[in-house]
Amino acid sequence: PDYVEILLVTVSGLLPIMNPFSTAVVFLTITTGMTDEERRRQALLGCIYAFCILAVFLIAGQAIISFFGISIPGIRIAGGLVILTIGYRMLFPVQEELSPAQATEARDSDNIAFTPLAMPSLSGPGSIAVVLGAASEVNKGNLILWTAVIILAIALTALICYIVLNGASRFVRFIGANGLVAMTKIMGFILIAMAVQFIFSGIQDFAKQL
Repeated sequence: PDYVEILLVTVSGLLPIMNPFSTAVVFLTITTGMTDEERRRQALLGCIYAFCILAVFLIAGQAIISFFGISIPGIRIAGGLVILTIGYRMLFPVQEELSPAQATEARDSDNIAFTPLAMPSLSGPGSIAVVLGAASEVNKGNLILWTAVIILAIALTALICYIVLNGASRFVRFIGANGLVAMTKIMGFILIAMAVQFIFSGIQDFAKQL
């Protein structure tokens, strides 16, 4: 097999689904109040987590799904529910008073990097489906080399995502507080629409299986 072609095809398949450009807008809104250094750290951690998630599904995806008895439609619906919750909270924020200690803990936590940045924004059901599709083709070539090429493709895609997210923080100073509030509500609505589509697609897939 042409491993360079496999590399390029995998990157071109993952990049539109991971879509770091649209994720960058969400990233800016959920990191309101963070410094540029904190944003860079969250972006780096999020891309590392996304890489690890996709690499795990590449290496052991079929075994994991078979062991727990879940399917891609199930993953898609679960991801849709997570996105729905996040979008609702962005569209209808609840003002909570935090103590200084709680505020510091929230800033220092990695929760934003893992959820929603890595999962489900970057490494969501679509990305996992692409990786599982690549994993199903492994037996058509050298096992170790094929797996290494796909992992390299995931790493390159994650690097592109990090570059985009890291650059997005520079726009914060031009947007301002009111702009971030408006962007948060708009993106919240878009995320809810995406979640409904994910859930509906998952239900359709379940219906086709039946």
